[in-house]
Formats: sequence, structure tokens, C-alpha cells
Amino acid sequence: MSRAPRVAAAADALLQRIGLLNNPYFAALADGSLSLSHFRATQEQFFFAVQYYPRPIAALVSRIPDPAQRLDVLHNLVEEHGDFHEDQFHQNTFRRFLASLGGRSPDLAGVPMCPAVHAFNSVLAGACASDELNVAVCCLGIIEQAFAGVSALIGRAVVQRKWVAAPELVHYALHTELDVRHAEEFFAMVERRMDDKPGKAEIDRGLKLGAYAFDQLYRSLFFQTEAADA
Repeated sequence: MSRAPRVAAAADALLQRIGLLNNPYFAALADGSLSLSHFRATQEQFFFAVQYYPRPIAALVSRIPDPAQRLDVLHNLVEEHGDFHEDQFHQNTFRRFLASLGGRSPDLAGVPMCPAVHAFNSVLAGACASDELNVAVCCLGIIEQAFAGVSALIGRAVVQRKWVAAPELVHYALHTELDVRHAEEFFAMVERRMDDKPGKAEIDRGLKLGAYAFDQLYRSLFFQTEAADA
């Protein structure tokens, strides 16, 4: 049984309303018009989001006053670091995914980060460091919930198009399941605040911020890396 049914339902409804999986990036991936070179370029940029993501989580951990609630988020942070196994750090599993596409490790190859990823990382950093706690928690929670669905979609697409063999689908196969739990852990922290008006307003603001940032990231990646086909 879900620990946060109302917040999770609100997040699902919002993601459906904005049509995340129908934005130009995912539409092109689904209909076959996104080429391998274009997809690879976007994923090389997405590496910088994967690499940065543990830092906002770490900032959030430091702000949670209740140690019991802190544990779930701390566990999330540890899992981002491969449960203390360096080869399983999420940035390293993503490197392996990029290699399976014939891509580079962007930080090692000197690939510059594009503005879309820089903006996305800055939104998460700002929310987790200085926004209301409920806003920050829901911002990350809806991103985790959305990424579970995104991971499943990307995994299916790259295997169907024979860009990656199913056994090599290391990063996205993991997140298809893992991020459902992560989202629930975030949402469970604020579920009870759905009963009071100020808390519900902060939850709504955090969900909208996370959904907007995540949707804009992929929309912008689609257009900012389009020249990679040229």
C-alpha cells in the first residue's frame, strides 16, 4: 500500500496534464524521427544532470529536522553513490550506458554543459538549499516519479531500435523500478500536509516546479543539441 497516495496521485495527474511523455523529445524518440547521433548528443548532456543530482539531495538532507524522515532521503543519497561501490555510482552506470551507444564520458572528453542542463541543476540546487522544505521535497519527488516512466520509455526505445542490447541497459533498467520507491519516500514526508491549506499549497508549488523543470530540460535538450546531426 502506498505511503503517500494523495501526493502521488496529484503528481501523476500533473504529469498527465502537462503531457511530459508527449513533449518533442519523447515524441521523436517514440516515432523514430530522433536519430542515434542526436539521441547520443542529448544523453551526453544528460550525464551532467546525473552527475550533479546527488548534490541537491545532500543539501536537502541537511535541512530535514526529523531524523526518522532524514533516513529515507539519506538512503536515496547512498543509492546514488552505488551503496558505497564506486563502479555503481549512478554517474558511472550512466557512463557505461553512453559507452554502449558509442558515446563519450562528457566530463572526461571536455564536452561543455549546455544551458538546459545548467538551468535544471540550478533549479534543484536553489529549491533544496533555500526553498520551503515541502516545496523542495515535492520538486525532487515528482522528478523521481517522472524519471521512472522516462527510464522505461527510453529503455524500450533504444532496445527496439537496436541501439543498445537489453543486457547493456544498465542505468535505465535500474531507475525504472528504483525511482518509484524514491518518489514514494519523498512524498511520504509531506503526505500529512495535504490536510492543511498552507502545506497543500507548498506541495502543489513543489510538484509544479519539478514537473516544469523536468519537462523543460528535455524540450530544451531536443532543440539545443539538434545540430549534432549536422
